[in-house]
This record gives sequence, structure tokens and C-alpha cells, in this order.
Amino acid sequence: MHGIVLAFLFVFWYNVSMNFIDLNIVPRILDAIKKEGYETPSPIQQQAIPPALQGRDVLGCAQTGTGKTAAFAIPILQYLHNNPPSPELLALPPAKRARA
Repeated sequence: MHGIVLAFLFVFWYNVSMNFIDLNIVPRILDAIKKEGYETPSPIQQQAIPPALQGRDVLGCAQTGTGKTAAFAIPILQYLHNNPPSPELLALPPAKRARA
């Protein structure tokens, strides 16, 4: 399991004074997080986001509703922001034309 960080939910690791700014997230993503009304990252987010932003593999376990999706999506979005993919195009014709 080389390079895998286990990010388990332990209450004593939770830092209530931490906010998303402390996680070194780019301003554009921070603005979106704030716009949705989130200020303090959950324990799984505090534990998973920093190593994921460093490019490390993360395995996270936490209860439903604790923010796991954001814990993994935020680093992915930041990676895409910092490393934009080359343009690609997928053209889908209207359904009626596809039948013809």
C-alpha cells in the first residue's frame, strides 16, 4: 500500500477552528464553497484534503453525510483547475436526426 493515506474519522483529530482557507484551496473553489454556505471542513475533509492535494492516494471512511464527496471532489477540482485538460469535443446530434 505504498503512498496510501488512511483518513479515518476520529473525533479527537477534529479541529473546530480550522476553515477551508487553512486547507490551501484555490480562491475560485473557496468562493464556491463559501457560496454554498460551508465555512468549516468536516473531520474527514480536514484529514483527506491535504494529502490528496499533495497528490497522495487517500482512502477515507466516515459515516453517511459527513462530507466524503467534497473531501475527494475538492482536490480533484483543484487539480483540474491547476492542470486544465486539452480541449476535447463530444457532439451529440438531436435524437430525431440520429434516427434518420
